[in-house]
Amino acid sequence: MNGPVSKVSRCAVYTRKSTEYNLDLAFNSLDAQREACEAYIKSQAHEGWRAIPDRYDDGAFSGASLERPALQQLLADLRAGKIEIVLVYKVDRLTRSLADFAKLIELFDAHGVSFVSVTQSFNTSSSMGRLTLNVLLSFAQFERELIGERVRDKIAASKRKGLWVGGPVPLGYAAVEKKIVVIPAEAEAVRAIFARYLAVGSIRVLAEELDRDGIRSKRRQLSSGRSVGGTRLGVGALAHLLKNRFYIGEVVYRDGIYRGAHEPILESAVFEAVQGKLAAQRVARRFRLRGSPAILTGRLFDICGNRMSPTHTNKRGVRYRYYVAQAVLQGKQAQTVGSLDRVPAAELEAVVVAALRRHLLSDAFGHKLPETDLELLERHLERVTVSSQRLELHVRQTVEPAEADDAAKNDASVRRLADATTITVPWTNPVLNPVRGIIRVPAHNTPMKPSRREGLLIAITKARGWADELASGSLASFAVLARREGRAERHIRLLLPLAFVSPRIVSNILEGTAPAGLTITRLARALPWSWAEQERRLALPSAEHACCSSSARRPSTEGCMR
Repeated sequence: MNGPVSKVSRCAVYTRKSTEYNLDLAFNSLDAQREACEAYIKSQAHEGWRAIPDRYDDGAFSGASLERPALQQLLADLRAGKIEIVLVYKVDRLTRSLADFAKLIELFDAHGVSFVSVTQSFNTSSSMGRLTLNVLLSFAQFERELIGERVRDKIAASKRKGLWVGGPVPLGYAAVEKKIVVIPAEAEAVRAIFARYLAVGSIRVLAEELDRDGIRSKRRQLSSGRSVGGTRLGVGALAHLLKNRFYIGEVVYRDGIYRGAHEPILESAVFEAVQGKLAAQRVARRFRLRGSPAILTGRLFDICGNRMSPTHTNKRGVRYRYYVAQAVLQGKQAQTVGSLDRVPAAELEAVVVAALRRHLLSDAFGHKLPETDLELLERHLERVTVSSQRLELHVRQTVEPAEADDAAKNDASVRRLADATTITVPWTNPVLNPVRGIIRVPAHNTPMKPSRREGLLIAITKARGWADELASGSLASFAVLARREGRAERHIRLLLPLAFVSPRIVSNILEGTAPAGLTITRLARALPWSWAEQERRLALPSAEHACCSSSARRPSTEGCMR
């Protein structure tokens, strides 16, 4: 017992607690777990066990996931060879998931690390020890799932009684001692929003009016102390607000509607009138889409997976229709060879309809085909993928052998139609071809619109001012800046990188020679620190090339100097 120790084994103690309750005590659950593990290590001192000073404590973290900071640090040290033994108070302190535990044990074995639970005696190096461990962990996972079921059942029962069980409180209400009360000022704003929508009949117009009048979303204080909300109401947020039955004293849970325990803000007649107008708007939009000449709307995609939307241009009284990729409309550059930014609508639609009719006629279903092209596409076409060399038509499965008559059930053409999914059609985009010596001009040679140039310059100016204030210490944090500007903190963080835009890019924007599709979002997102890399991503000519080009226009014999 007192002889020399042949090998020292470095032991790491991992502790975890699921909630924050009592974590602020001088001696909490994490300390108790660690004390028990250290006592066990001392009892194995004759085996060479030594506790390392590093602490791996996860307070207020669930065992259902491995995304815990202390556990991740433990695994990193384990991979680095700093640990030979991992100790926990109980198995469920490490994880409650059987699948996650299997991954951890596999990782331990790969690095020669032993695992010990000081209150549950077993050895992971033996098959019986592994069986015992898996049984214990199965019960731990069962307990976690049982707790989840009880919580869900309690929430469902509370919802059926109309009680508030937590979550974001809608505009017009506040949670006071776990009860929902009406805030008079916000309630008046909600009533005004519903009344204005009945007057204007458009959510987008309503959003613009509310933004102009300074009506903002509800500001919420998070448990971390950070504030969210207080920003302009967008179209999506307004649509959700206008359909929220909470305002007429009802609680929606899954497919049921229950009478709530809170006081309603709106009268049912006003709410139902708004729902009727919203439904009418949806029907009108559906009819507009059906009446649109762009019959491939919603079904056309490029090879990058970008949806292609219909657009048009007028020239000398003639309308030319196109389908344009959403990536181009959003200012993104195509990154896949063969992808297209624009295709002519009429030519493409004619090729698709003709190919689809030929395919269906060859399968002996010509007598059942719809007369109009739109009905044909709606019934048989799932989607079209367009590239520079071909079209891929994904045909919807429309006829099953069981639905055909008795004579057709044995017809091979019925089975072929049910099996067919993709048709490949050769295709060359006419827009890419030169016409009468005219070639396509690169996007960065197209002049930028004055309104877009002005918006970019204003955003850059604001970002530079914010950066100076933050650097000098006159502003304490992004949250303070967001409150002052009346914007979301996410908006401030998005625009702030514009303070470090290359001077050449700013000059191009001032002169209107920057890429026509350049937007604030495209410029701000993923902005590299290198000015040369910024200019390369925007496809601007290099500084040397730009200098040479400018000198070529001047009658000078001097060389180009950088």
